[in-house]
Amino acid sequence: MGSHRNGFTNESFILSVDVGTTSIRCHVYDKEAEIRGSCSTMVVPLYPEVGHVEMEPEAIWEGFITVVKGAVQDAGVHMRQIEALGISTQRGTFTTWDRRTGIPFHNFISWQDQRAADLVKSWNRSCTMTAMQGVMKVLYFFTRQKRLLSASRLLFSPQHVTFRLVWALTHYKQVRQAANKGNCCFGTIDTWLLFKLTKGQVHATDYSNASATGIFDAFQMCWSGFLSSMVSIPLSIFPKVENTSYDFGYTDPSIFGLPIPIMSVIADQQAAMFGECCFDVGDVKITMGTGTFMDINTGNTPHTSSAGLYPLVGWKIGSEVVYLAEGNAADTGTAIKWAQELELFSDVQETSDMAYSVSDSDGVCFVPSFNGLQAPLNDPKACASLMGLKPSTTKSHLVRAILESVAFRNKQLYDTTLRETHIPITKIRVDGGVSSNNFVMQLTADLFGRKVSRPHHYEMSCLGAAFVAGLGVGYWRSREELKKLQRADDAFLPKGVPNGSASSPCREYIPVIQRWEKALRRSMNWYKP
Repeated sequence: MGSHRNGFTNESFILSVDVGTTSIRCHVYDKEAEIRGSCSTMVVPLYPEVGHVEMEPEAIWEGFITVVKGAVQDAGVHMRQIEALGISTQRGTFTTWDRRTGIPFHNFISWQDQRAADLVKSWNRSCTMTAMQGVMKVLYFFTRQKRLLSASRLLFSPQHVTFRLVWALTHYKQVRQAANKGNCCFGTIDTWLLFKLTKGQVHATDYSNASATGIFDAFQMCWSGFLSSMVSIPLSIFPKVENTSYDFGYTDPSIFGLPIPIMSVIADQQAAMFGECCFDVGDVKITMGTGTFMDINTGNTPHTSSAGLYPLVGWKIGSEVVYLAEGNAADTGTAIKWAQELELFSDVQETSDMAYSVSDSDGVCFVPSFNGLQAPLNDPKACASLMGLKPSTTKSHLVRAILESVAFRNKQLYDTTLRETHIPITKIRVDGGVSSNNFVMQLTADLFGRKVSRPHHYEMSCLGAAFVAGLGVGYWRSREELKKLQRADDAFLPKGVPNGSASSPCREYIPVIQRWEKALRRSMNWYKP
């Protein structure tokens, strides 16, 4: 992808790495936010037991180094021309390691991992939780503090770090012993990379990553001592939380030949939000990658949820904190990859045409819940399923049913966002690998009854991390300048509505969605403890 214009020795660039669930990619950006060089490598997940999803720390580290060197080489530039490094990472995937040696005690436990699902369920049903929620309701009644209302509605999720970390402390003796001696470091992928890049000098994260762990108090902007003591996690293992745009230090010169300033660390969904320039209240970003993540900018106020939307710190730059409310569906790209492995199609690019080649799914419903169902249903024990199969069902019907399920989950998240936040939505921007599918994009627009926009570059997390790092060193001067760098989008308008501002969704799909919701209900609570 690089243009190899290596004659401009005085030209400088921003380097950005995104460590995703399936790949690690690095881009070299110039002043116009054009990609001058790229490199990527695959992330290979490990499945040691049913429901366990892990990643090898050393493989992540080696992949990171490989893509940085590869992208700089692809751009035809020198490391000395890199002004700053920005890092975007998947959230909620963590490991623990020895503070003195830097050696991990175990593999990364992925955000997709379900080993703590039973623990989560038992805690959510426990007398302790019921009592805590009751006390918080009473306190909220007298004080009207929103953080108390949020605590009164607290429900744990397997996607949050909390109980996977409890599981690690319980099952790995050396983690427990190191924590008792004050020698244990906890970290999500960003924290591990900072520790490695600085040769153990920095044990830190940023507010966007911390807020996605489930152990962080987004109202008081610190690790939650209350939650940690409730589930017996020692606060001493947690990293220091810094601003999203912050001078995290320099990469050790031995790694890339010279030190590079690390100027931003940001969680991938928040990075995509920043890359999409969703800076205003009511801006919505949907990323359809391995999972689907729908985020709405709620401004300087954390959202208090009742149906599973999660309040997150979008970013903290200087004294400004921007909050998001997020809903997610865990199995988007996962479902499409599974269909490909079953040889329903050979090339992902075929799927849109296959779906359009039939008028409907022939009554087939697909429930995309390999990793349970998230908001608004919140059932970690739901199973993935195909229902309504007939002798007349073809591969095209199956593919259409799978793609429809992605759009239907988008619709569920959209309706939940509208119902919960009461914030007028100003714009909807969609990115991620699955957004390249025109069938999914058009059906999403039809179901929402309004325009959705897709940028020409689908991978926005890298760009967001680059933008934050670049602003931090003055490479770009303002967010207005960033908005001007945005390219023309592909716009998908709901059928029959010229300006894309319809208020009611596509009527022909109402019975199809109702049938699909019936399939959802039948798939719920399948894996009983």
